Amino acid sequence: MNARRADSGTTRREWRAGTLTYSAGALAILFVWLLWGDFAWQLKERSVAPIVQIMLRKFEASDFLTGFFLLSLPSAIGLVLGPVVSYRSDRHRGRWGRRIPFLLATTPFTAVAMFGLAYSPVLGRLVHAQLGWPPESLNLAVIVVMGLCWTLFEVATITANAVFGALINDVVPREIIGRFFGLFRAVSLLTGMVFNYYLIGHAREYFTTIFVCIGTAYGVGFALMCLRVKEGGYPPPEPADSGTASRVVAAVRSYGRDCFTRPYYWWVFAWLALATLTFIPVNLFSVYAAESFGLSMDSYGKYLVATYAGSLVLAWPLGWLADRVHPVRMGLGALAAYGVAMVAGFFGIKGPESFGLAFLAHGVLAGCYATGAAAIGQMLFPKLKFAQFASAAGLISALCNIAVGPTLGLLLDRLGRDYHYTFGLGGVLGLASLAVGLVVYRQFMALGGPGRYEAP
Repeated sequence: MNARRADSGTTRREWRAGTLTYSAGALAILFVWLLWGDFAWQLKERSVAPIVQIMLRKFEASDFLTGFFLLSLPSAIGLVLGPVVSYRSDRHRGRWGRRIPFLLATTPFTAVAMFGLAYSPVLGRLVHAQLGWPPESLNLAVIVVMGLCWTLFEVATITANAVFGALINDVVPREIIGRFFGLFRAVSLLTGMVFNYYLIGHAREYFTTIFVCIGTAYGVGFALMCLRVKEGGYPPPEPADSGTASRVVAAVRSYGRDCFTRPYYWWVFAWLALATLTFIPVNLFSVYAAESFGLSMDSYGKYLVATYAGSLVLAWPLGWLADRVHPVRMGLGALAAYGVAMVAGFFGIKGPESFGLAFLAHGVLAGCYATGAAAIGQMLFPKLKFAQFASAAGLISALCNIAVGPTLGLLLDRLGRDYHYTFGLGGVLGLASLAVGLVVYRQFMALGGPGRYEAP
């Protein structure tokens, strides 16, 4: 942050992010548009997966198939797209910037995919009739159509996700990024509160209307953000070899050399992957767990609202604290608390009330990690190649997720859908990620710590 003295003798504060310079008013406008885009993004993120989960159960899918749909398939897509898109985005130079073109191009495809999910039962019946399948296979036809629409949705979402965080890293001044992520988290939570309070209880019957409305809101809202946020200038990219084949080979080599030749980053990637996995068991099957412990979808939505409200109250303080304590330390503290709480939940859940308490602890503590540790990548990865390194971390997470989703689903199918085990596994993963995080922290301090750290 810089301060300039005006002719009147007063001091005018300015903030810088690369070549961008902001006054207080300009920074406020930037935050408004980024948070508007985040609202549209979170409306999609908070609603689509739970509704798809409810639809899968409605059309008699197994937990194995649910795990494949909601975790393995997106992870497999991310495994391929994440590194490619992030590498290209880091090196793209154009009049719209290096992030906005990718975000804007994927927006209509995401909206169309949500429209397809909305009408998948209708389309499934048409496919079923055209193929002449027996009556008992109607649900299968619907699930196949859902799978095609879900694949398009994830391709577009993952492409955008690979660069959305990078856009924030490029345009938000580093010294206030923790507080920005606090606001970012607050928007996410408020959006989740609205959806879960008013809509999730009706998703089983009115998913078509909900999908159409959210798809339209996302398409318009996110595109508007893309048109209003401006990127600054960037240094020229590294020169590429001539010839398509040689450029591809050089790109792969450069990507691998940058991201995977230093043991330090392997530890960082492992930590972030384990931390991501920590919250998956409860998140992935929470809708089914609520029903198994005697909660209606309406009551489940109210519990979610309560967790979001708690996280919302904490969002700004956690963002402020992350700027002062450091996101790495915030992440370690949240993982320690989560691991202990989920182990307690595994042994303590006996019915709907105790499930509700354990689920509240899950939601609030996961939110503490999501907010307090949101800027870990921004703080630990090289700034000019942030998207590339973030995608490398995502690649490791994707490899883990591909196996975890169906494996956990199959395990639950064979355990008679006893969802106690989702809490127990979350606790074990939380404590394991804490252990790996402590190794990262030791190396982080050796590289200068909060005050003097430089990415190797």
